[in-house]
Amino acid sequence: MFDQIKAFINPNKNPDLTQAHEFQRKHLPTLWLLGKTGAGKSSFIQTLTGLSSVEVGNGFAPCTMTAEAYEFPQDKPIMRFLDTRGLGEADYDPKDDLEEIGQSGHALVVVMKADEPEQSSVIAALKQIKKKKKIKHLLLIHTAVLLSEKANRDRQTTFNEQQVKEVWGKNVEAISVDFETSDGTVYNYDELIEELTKILPVIGMMVDDKDHATVEEANFDKVENEVLWYSGSAGASDLIPGVGLVSVPAIQAKMLHSLANQYGVEWNKKTFSELIGTLGSSFALQYGVKLGARQLVKFIPVYGQTVGAVAAAAMSFGTTYGLGRAACFYFYHKSKGEEVSTQDMQDLYKDSLKKGKEASGYAQD
Repeated sequence: MFDQIKAFINPNKNPDLTQAHEFQRKHLPTLWLLGKTGAGKSSFIQTLTGLSSVEVGNGFAPCTMTAEAYEFPQDKPIMRFLDTRGLGEADYDPKDDLEEIGQSGHALVVVMKADEPEQSSVIAALKQIKKKKKIKHLLLIHTAVLLSEKANRDRQTTFNEQQVKEVWGKNVEAISVDFETSDGTVYNYDELIEELTKILPVIGMMVDDKDHATVEEANFDKVENEVLWYSGSAGASDLIPGVGLVSVPAIQAKMLHSLANQYGVEWNKKTFSELIGTLGSSFALQYGVKLGARQLVKFIPVYGQTVGAVAAAAMSFGTTYGLGRAACFYFYHKSKGEEVSTQDMQDLYKDSLKKGKEASGYAQD
């Protein structure tokens, strides 16, 4: 079986994965931002991506007549932001835009300035979205909350929250933030990330983690978005019957090659064999068997194209993320001339596999 996995993931193969990456780009986890101009949507994106206002502003591309999309990162995107613009402007009817965006929005974030109670255009758009019953996850973000004294702030946020609940229902999660504090931090940042991760798990993995227990973890944080991109490509391509058997190992091979280069490690058959060897024979056995089984399940009529395909996509995402995380650990220590513990490698792979499956976005309620 060890020889079989080496045949699956071959460092010498260089297949064309353009189709797989294009399919992944069309199915990016997507956060739909709804709010009036000036509510803080761009600041929200800057906070999550770590980019400047100029970089964010230049990255938007039209996706409907008045709505725009922003993919992050631009070269190897792992998620998409959708911004419905024009709300509240004269002669603008958002009906068509809302219908089109609703096809691709996975979760909805409503952004309201705390001291701005006039939200009729946002509420009207929210009513249209609610009727379609396509968006299940909603988070209300109150922005610029520190501009008001606490007593006024509580009254303002309660009023706006009630407006949303009257349309969406009582089960609305809300968070108060401020993107422009005096010390340059984001007020309630950790709570914001926690709430966003609940509705779109990949966000919790893509944001920069400032606290690292080791130098190795800090190094991985720099390449994690790339690992997520490859994981997303593997998961998306596995939604198509028969495709994953070829595309998933090929995507993983490309990922390992790229990561090795970034850590200054020569990527060849010897390095590959050593890496897989640290993960143990059980990994090799499970990899080959489960990959083949996932493809067979997808050919079952109806079930295979729905539940089976989604389960396969989640597993391929998780497997790729776990392999990428373990590989970075291995490459880091190899670049230092240090030995790695097989137990550490296997534990890290298992933990990362689970984390990847949970963050894949597939089979979410």
